[in-house]
Amino acid sequence: MGADLSQSFYKLTIDQVLQAVEDSGYEPTGEYLQLNSYENRVFDIYLENSEHIIVKVYRPNRWTYDAIHEEHEFLQDLKESGLTVVAPLKQKNGKTISEHDGMYVSLFPKAIGRMPQEFQLKDFSQIGRKLAHLHNIGAQKPASHRPTLNVESFGWPALENLENWVIPEMWSRYEKAGEEILYFLEDHLDENSFIRIHGDCHRGNILQTDPKEGLKENFFVDFDDFVSGPVVQDFWMLFSGTEEESREELECFLKGYEDLRTFDDRQLKIMPALRGLRIIHYANWIARRWEDPTFPKLFPLYETYNYWAEEVEALEKIAWSLNGDGFLPN
Repeated sequence: MGADLSQSFYKLTIDQVLQAVEDSGYEPTGEYLQLNSYENRVFDIYLENSEHIIVKVYRPNRWTYDAIHEEHEFLQDLKESGLTVVAPLKQKNGKTISEHDGMYVSLFPKAIGRMPQEFQLKDFSQIGRKLAHLHNIGAQKPASHRPTLNVESFGWPALENLENWVIPEMWSRYEKAGEEILYFLEDHLDENSFIRIHGDCHRGNILQTDPKEGLKENFFVDFDDFVSGPVVQDFWMLFSGTEEESREELECFLKGYEDLRTFDDRQLKIMPALRGLRIIHYANWIARRWEDPTFPKLFPLYETYNYWAEEVEALEKIAWSLNGDGFLPN
């Protein structure tokens, strides 16, 4: 059943997508644009009323119905609290999820915004306040059907599977660095502090409005990786410049964040290790998707020596840094 569904997903046609839109109570014109999405299949669909909707066909066997519903519930909680997010639309069945050809489908309004070329320091302060708002809402109830961002779920199984994929002459170094990172996280992650978080809050998942009048507003998109985890997971990916630049950006971010929510600075110590966990998890994610015909095309270097040499170097640098102060600001 699972393999059959996966094959249906790989061979998904636009006719199937348009039929799903019609069955959901909307009237497509037939015009569409397929959007970039590695994990799911996402389409911008033009409607007869001249509006656009975004159709998301979820990859089979990844999320249960309850897990998707919990993502949608979180988005609705955030929207009702006044935070700008793209919450799903109700369909003809009265719900935000329907099933078509064995695959879950959701519809969203088209977000109007652009990806900023760069962030100014004032942007980091605003993003900090918005993430604090998001986390205040996230802390109000648990995520019962989503993963927990810990090494048991995201680390050890990935590292074990990657032995089958890492170039053999690189494996011992990869394993050693990976184990050091995961053991560090076992010692430093406090699951009692975990709340609902975005989970994948990199710069590409922040859009900015461009109003003719008034202030620009940053807002978060793509909650597909929403998990229960440490709040610092939602902002370590935002800082990518030199150490000096990143410290200044982080200080502005935390100033905005702490306007609305207290932050435990000890979490900054785990930021490099969380980057290492992401590297391991991401590499394993590619391996788990390799049977999808699009993945060998998207990652043509994945099975090469150079790919794994760069991965090993990145993990070793993180492992060597873990006895320092992490990302603590001056």
